[in-house]
Amino acid sequence: MPSSFKRQVMGQPLAQVDNPDPFAVPVWRSPVYQTPHAVIWTVQLVRVIWRLLWFIVRHPLLDAGCALLVFTYLRLGWVGLVALAAFIAVDVALVYLLWPEWFARHVVQAARDQWRQWFYRRRWQAAMTLAGLAPTYRGRVLVPLLVSVQAARAVDLVTVRLVTGQAPDAFADRTANLAHAFGAQLCRIRDAGPGAVTLEFVRSDTLADLLPALPVDPAVNLGALSVGRCEDGSPWLLRLLGSHVLIAGATGSGKGSVIWSAVRAMLPAILGGWAQVWALDPKRMELSFGRDLFTRYADQAADMVRLLEDAVTEMHERAGRFAGATRTFTPSIAFPFLVVLVDELAFLTAYQPDRDLRKRAEAAIATLTSQGRSVGVCVVGALQDPRKDVISLRNLFPTRIALRLDESDQVDMVLGDGARDRGALADQISPLPETGAGVGYVRLEGSPHVVRVRAAYVTDDDIRVMAGVAAYRRELDQDGEPWTE
Repeated sequence: MPSSFKRQVMGQPLAQVDNPDPFAVPVWRSPVYQTPHAVIWTVQLVRVIWRLLWFIVRHPLLDAGCALLVFTYLRLGWVGLVALAAFIAVDVALVYLLWPEWFARHVVQAARDQWRQWFYRRRWQAAMTLAGLAPTYRGRVLVPLLVSVQAARAVDLVTVRLVTGQAPDAFADRTANLAHAFGAQLCRIRDAGPGAVTLEFVRSDTLADLLPALPVDPAVNLGALSVGRCEDGSPWLLRLLGSHVLIAGATGSGKGSVIWSAVRAMLPAILGGWAQVWALDPKRMELSFGRDLFTRYADQAADMVRLLEDAVTEMHERAGRFAGATRTFTPSIAFPFLVVLVDELAFLTAYQPDRDLRKRAEAAIATLTSQGRSVGVCVVGALQDPRKDVISLRNLFPTRIALRLDESDQVDMVLGDGARDRGALADQISPLPETGAGVGYVRLEGSPHVVRVRAAYVTDDDIRVMAGVAAYRRELDQDGEPWTE
């Protein structure tokens, strides 16, 4: 037993801390073990060598470039390096001139992505921690993994791998925090698969400027009509064939821009006779400019209901004709693609004082939206108030567009639950016509994601020109003269 007190202790000898008070409780220093310097330098050298080897293995192109520079310098000196730099510059210029699309995609875009990824990585850990998105597990702080960054002109798509047990809703509740943390105007959330989300950071408003009417494309694709521009600069393609479209927006939000841009995109099909537009114009102000573009036009309540019922009759006749013969509708002159365009849908479904007309209109619209897609009938409806007591059929419209709305609750009414939390801030669109008219959010069928878009502005003169061309075409058809575009 006494021998244990005589055991030698390695390290700094135990000693009492100096204290002038003789009655104080003794305080002892813990032993300190000194690691030999040779061991420390050996460990650090091994770490440096390992990291260097790992970097070389992961960056073969950089290794080859450095080897080429060293070889050139050893063989030719500084003159060789200058010649090599000039040769590379000439090659890059030739690639840019001969294959500009390839250069933009694989060189410029790749460099932009790497630059933006470095920007986000530099702030990533602090932003995740302070925003409350880095949970703690067994004393460890777990930060969501930054996977990749795709940078566009004004939008960054950041793919994030979630922490185990984390849900996308956690990020949806922190969109404002994330936008401010990374200096963006807006942050939207998209699901990117199990355990991953995509953060859409909007750096600048690319839709602030008015977009003029788009040129008419002679090749009409009814499944992808170019009616405007998306926030990332790509064309906004609106699907009419096989879908129905609901446009909701307050007064002055630009519903007419969406309607007339779609009609303008269909103009060659209308002139060719394999697409028709039946227009219902309760206000008699918006669609009356282009009456010559429409096969049928109605602006009185009874006439509008009768037109809807005629569309239902046409739909049933086509269904009987196509039954057992085909499952896919192809527009033709014999069976043209039919667009039933209703400028103010609520006038027929909620504000119509005649109860009988209101019920007939609701029944006809419900029938068209539930059965018309398969036989080439599309309903395009516009309204100002998306509340359920105004329009109870909004779930029958696969494509829904939310322009500027008066209340935040109306966003989810149009685009579905959670749309506003995912970044569809339709209630915050500018009321100024030059800035906010035609700007909105689109939700496509079968997808919870929303896309910010702006429809092109079709002026009254543009509409008159289109109507004049349609009227001239109709006169030629009546006279039996040939038509050339």
